[in-house]
Amino acid sequence: MDIIIDVKNLNAWYGEKQVLYNVSLQIPRYNITAIIGPSGCGKTTFLRCLNRLHELTPGNRVEGEIYFYGKNFKGNIYDSKVDPVEIRRHMGMVFQKPNPFPMLSVYDNVAIGLKINGIRDKKKIDEIVMDSLKKAYLLDEVKDALHKSGASLSGGQQQRLCIARAIAYNPEVILLDEPTSALDPVATSKIEQLLVELKREYTIVIVTHNMQQAARIADYTAFMYLGKLIEFAPTEELFETPKNELTERYITGKFG
Repeated sequence: MDIIIDVKNLNAWYGEKQVLYNVSLQIPRYNITAIIGPSGCGKTTFLRCLNRLHELTPGNRVEGEIYFYGKNFKGNIYDSKVDPVEIRRHMGMVFQKPNPFPMLSVYDNVAIGLKINGIRDKKKIDEIVMDSLKKAYLLDEVKDALHKSGASLSGGQQQRLCIARAIAYNPEVILLDEPTSALDPVATSKIEQLLVELKREYTIVIVTHNMQQAARIADYTAFMYLGKLIEFAPTEELFETPKNELTERYITGKFG
């Protein structure tokens, strides 16, 4: 297994409240890894620790190590010398609710990260924006609306726009926090198909409350409960022959 992220004894707190307990997990490159578990079990916190978003809230803290083996970064992302902004360039984030910038056009929603990172070549920006929209299976739908507000798109299109925005600056990992929970089944299906395609070029980690979604698209699945990692295995194995009784009870609906 080619590992891109190696999490070792990760603990996290919101103020005085501990929410993650000694989580250790290896995430394979160019695969989809799903994080499942009941609400409040630490899934989103775990995801936000992977690209150092958790610590942005005053009072939050993290202990443990997360080793990232990227093309241009290798080492512990929580080393005191590491710039968190650099880590977030390697790991794009897509949130639960589609959040295009409403004051910006479809084009500028994708281009903004490039401009912030110092790219000024208009031709290069054009190429990256079009390529990102194409990769997000959105270009054909918005090619005549590139200069309309990103907020004018449907919910599913907005979420794909957010994915295009995330991949525009060429991260190696895409982190998604329940990206289809606010979408209808048709839009959800398009996002799932998109993620399966994107894993050819990116490593994908998705938090989902939908076990069927994990079963459909994930190569590996982690089950979390009360801030602890209970089981991690290839998805088919975890769903068909779980090794932990808690996992078996959760996936069969005996609690959740």
